[in-house]
Amino acid sequence: MAVYVSIRGWIECDREQLTHIESVISKNVDGHYSGGWGFPDRPFNWTSFVFYGGDIQEGDVPWLYDQLKEIARLSVSDVDGPGIQGLFVATSEVKGAVEWQIRDGGVHIVPIGEELRYLGPE
Repeated sequence: MAVYVSIRGWIECDREQLTHIESVISKNVDGHYSGGWGFPDRPFNWTSFVFYGGDIQEGDVPWLYDQLKEIARLSVSDVDGPGIQGLFVATSEVKGAVEWQIRDGGVHIVPIGEELRYLGPE
């Protein structure tokens, strides 16, 4: 029986970075899990948000994780800004839940905080 991981979260970026993020995602379209991405219809103001939500078979998690690593490494458009940031919660039916924190040019896996534990398996 397949093990699934529920992954949900968001990426914060500026408009220039949004274009690059769309490019990373479009070159990884798989016809199935890629349907979990959500983009703003019409970006406004200075921060754009890109969302993902879906249940992925455990063996396919690297498909999404590798995209997030590539996105995290995108260059900063505004040297005074924080760069690309985000937070994802990955909840495995077997292994429990972890946070994927997108910051400082990478994806950092950390144990889920108590305040988000309600999102994990019971």
